[in-house]
Amino acid sequence: MTELTLNNTVAEWLADPVGERVLSEMLAEAGSSTKSLAPAKRFRLGKLVKLSRGKFSQEAADAMVVRAAELRAPGAATEPASATETASATEIAATPVAATPAPGASAPAAPEPAEWVESITPGRFTGQTVIVTGAASGIGRATATRVAREGGTVVAVDMTEPGLADLTAETAVPDGAAILPVVADITDDDAVARVLAAAGGRVDALANVAGIMDRFAAVHTVDDATWDRVLAVNVTGTMKLMRAVVPAMLAAAEGRVVNVASEAGLRGSAAGAAYTASKHAVVGLTKNAAYMYTGTGVRVNAVAPGGVATGMQPHDVDEFGMDRVQAGMGIMADIAMPEQLAASITFLLSKDSTNVNGQVLASDGGWSAA
Repeated sequence: MTELTLNNTVAEWLADPVGERVLSEMLAEAGSSTKSLAPAKRFRLGKLVKLSRGKFSQEAADAMVVRAAELRAPGAATEPASATETASATEIAATPVAATPAPGASAPAAPEPAEWVESITPGRFTGQTVIVTGAASGIGRATATRVAREGGTVVAVDMTEPGLADLTAETAVPDGAAILPVVADITDDDAVARVLAAAGGRVDALANVAGIMDRFAAVHTVDDATWDRVLAVNVTGTMKLMRAVVPAMLAAAEGRVVNVASEAGLRGSAAGAAYTASKHAVVGLTKNAAYMYTGTGVRVNAVAPGGVATGMQPHDVDEFGMDRVQAGMGIMADIAMPEQLAASITFLLSKDSTNVNGQVLASDGGWSAA
């Protein structure tokens, strides 16, 4: 390969000695390594800018292309380029990728599939009240905005007040729809009562999206504080919201609950001990509730995401556990956008899922099929 651009995939950058060096330099500055790129190998470098949600800037991507060109030039400097050294994004994007491989080089990669574009269904939630937890960011925000844009009244729950304020300010909703923000800790009974009060006594559907990551620690290194907090939010909080809304759903003989599990609820190689145990518990809670309420009009399902560009990052990562998890990331499917998960979740939240109960929908790009 004679040049590297934003149109080349991460895998192509890593396969090229210059590209691998540039990526290694960039990641070393952030305290990481090229192992962390395993889930993103099939993405073009330019697409990572969008997927990162601000974590990887256009300027940084442009600087990498410039740095690669400098290293390939005769008499190239050996010192890393400054992170502020950038080139025009337009010029970089216009730089052609070689159409014919050099002698001995691999054949060009197959064309990238067309990028998915969200398409809402107007009126799908008209007249319905839907509680969405974790609504200030990521999958929860994408779900809340989609339900509202499809006509529903959304009780948007999160502990982050500024994020909820942004959600309400930035989401245009049709007449009859609304977003009602509630700052609440879902592990607290009084807070859960406030969520229910905001719904006005009517809850047609609940999306339990709120969750936290662990430190990727294995059993022998997991600390009590991490274990207790992850289980409290991911399992107990999910149960408390379900317990709060189900009585009214039973009285109405109608209601849908969607719990967000994870690929870590389907396998043991996707996270640390605490998060993996919590998401397996969410799967069990979902299946038990679905069985218990079969025939009542209340249906309970789960969605298990794979890699998603949510910005949810663990702190104080356990090196032993992270090394083990990264070793299994080679079979991970492409990272999805939160809106893609919202598409799966809102289907199950809607009446269109009429005959679906007790199922765990793996919305993971095929990772669970590997």
